[in-house]
Amino acid sequence: MSLALEIARISLPVVIVGGIAVFVVLRMKNKYQKGTLGKKKSKGAQNLLDSLIPFGMMIGCAVAVLLSILSPIPLLSTIAWGPGIGLLFGYFAYEIYSKKGESY
Repeated sequence: MSLALEIARISLPVVIVGGIAVFVVLRMKNKYQKGTLGKKKSKGAQNLLDSLIPFGMMIGCAVAVLLSILSPIPLLSTIAWGPGIGLLFGYFAYEIYSKKGESY
């Protein structure tokens, strides 16, 4: 019984983060095929929009490492969760920012 729990504990982050990645990729593919990807008027705003998802992953990884340093959570576990959750937050930021009008 403990072997099954150990396998579940190891594979659960990979399954959940993989599900998040598949969700984001399929949503972005669907938006690309429909031609509804976010477009901004200025080059700087478009660069920011295009960088939100990778920035989310980098910030998620940094937060995960800091969380691992400051708490007893293992580093390998936080490295698995951090970028995946950052990917999801970056996607949500992309969706919100792409719907906003030009503010400058």
